Amino acid sequence: MKLQAISNQAFRDRKVRQVFDSFDEPVRERLLQLREMILDEAARNPEIGELQETLKWGQPSYLPVKPRIGTTIRLDRHSTDAGKIGFYFNCNSSLADDYQQFYPGVFEYEGRRAILIGVDGPVPEQALRHCIALALTYHLNKKR
Repeated sequence: MKLQAISNQAFRDRKVRQVFDSFDEPVRERLLQLREMILDEAARNPEIGELQETLKWGQPSYLPVKPRIGTTIRLDRHSTDAGKIGFYFNCNSSLADDYQQFYPGVFEYEGRRAILIGVDGPVPEQALRHCIALALTYHLNKKR
């Protein structure tokens, strides 16, 4: 499934924008597409509420502003494979197990800390949106 067009939602933090601007074109475009999906999933789910967009370890990061709702999602190019980007999540969470249970063989994983996504080619958008929603509601889901 093809990712939707980028709407270029405004950046609130110019430092975050500068990090996106520092990437080469194909990496930047894929990261911006994922950013748009994260912002869209948060807007679709009233339980998530407003997101904080900031830098953690120099990586664009997204977390619900309200505490104990979700866990942080970070985006970055992969450190050793220029053809991939990482959708990083808390390695101490159960998200890696959840993602692999829901989507065996759909994604490439980097241990318990990331889903790796190709810079080029199709992305399983529906599955990735579900993974985003699971991360952004992680603590709510643990309570249920």
